[in-house]
Amino acid sequence: MNLNQGAIPLGRVAGISLYLHWSWFIVAAIEIQWHSGRYGSIVWNVLEYLAIFAIVLLHEFGHAFACRSVGGTAKQIILWPLGGIAYVDPPQRPGATLWSIAAGPLVNVALMPILWVALHFGGSAGWQDSMPDVFNFFFALWQINILLLAFNLLPIYPLDGGKILWSLLWFFLGRARSLLVATVVGFIGIVGYVLFAIQSGFSWLLVMAIFLIMNCWSSFQYARAQIQIEKLPRRFGFACPSCRKGPPIGDFWRCGQCQQGFDTFQSGAVCPHCRAAYGSTICIDCRRSYPMSEWAKGGASAGAGGTFGETDLTGTL
Repeated sequence: MNLNQGAIPLGRVAGISLYLHWSWFIVAAIEIQWHSGRYGSIVWNVLEYLAIFAIVLLHEFGHAFACRSVGGTAKQIILWPLGGIAYVDPPQRPGATLWSIAAGPLVNVALMPILWVALHFGGSAGWQDSMPDVFNFFFALWQINILLLAFNLLPIYPLDGGKILWSLLWFFLGRARSLLVATVVGFIGIVGYVLFAIQSGFSWLLVMAIFLIMNCWSSFQYARAQIQIEKLPRRFGFACPSCRKGPPIGDFWRCGQCQQGFDTFQSGAVCPHCRAAYGSTICIDCRRSYPMSEWAKGGASAGAGGTFGETDLTGTL
């Protein structure tokens, strides 16, 4: 789902661009009115809703900073009614991916003792009677943080729990096959989730179910395609700097000028049809781009004629 359309920029924090989807305001108004009887003033409902998304934002920053700590990139976070999405790109290794994913739920774990101390202090100070709105506010955040943690850890792809399962299986099954297994487990989990959503009668749970089904299905299809790619014969003498896999042999790259397919490693990153030269080559397996010289093992230059441009090659698979 392309959430960039309709996203409102909020600014940048530590080089990460923050966006808020326009639909957030509509859902916020509905949710605040729906729970208006929880507090003595609707102001507290507004504060509660903002605090929830502050927790979500911290969760997404956990993903982003963990990804950067292992050498990955994280440049954008989008908040929308169903939560938040951190666009992270960790190195294509199971350990790096696992840490980038697990760091989000760990933020919620770290918040638990903080909220518990505030709630315990309020109970000891008699906030239930003297400041009931304040006490109910912290109690609601305590409950919501636990619910968000539990929900995210469900083994349903693309929730964090499903991605953690994928990363753990990656150590034993490889990247593509582990993703296939994780998505199959995710479909089983979605069935139970949908039954729970129908029984509970909460419409937003059904909306989330649609989102989960769409993402799980697309990842399932991607995993099947990647398994076929992994079976292709590989070229010796080159390896992707990120995933360390050799490039497949064949015309799997398309020229951005003449749209003809060719084997960029055979022609030295120069299209044999129109002589267009490229400064970087995309990996068919992990989709990252690097100059041809970085692909060559041992630092030896692959060699190519012509002047390299800036356009990346696009894989045809």
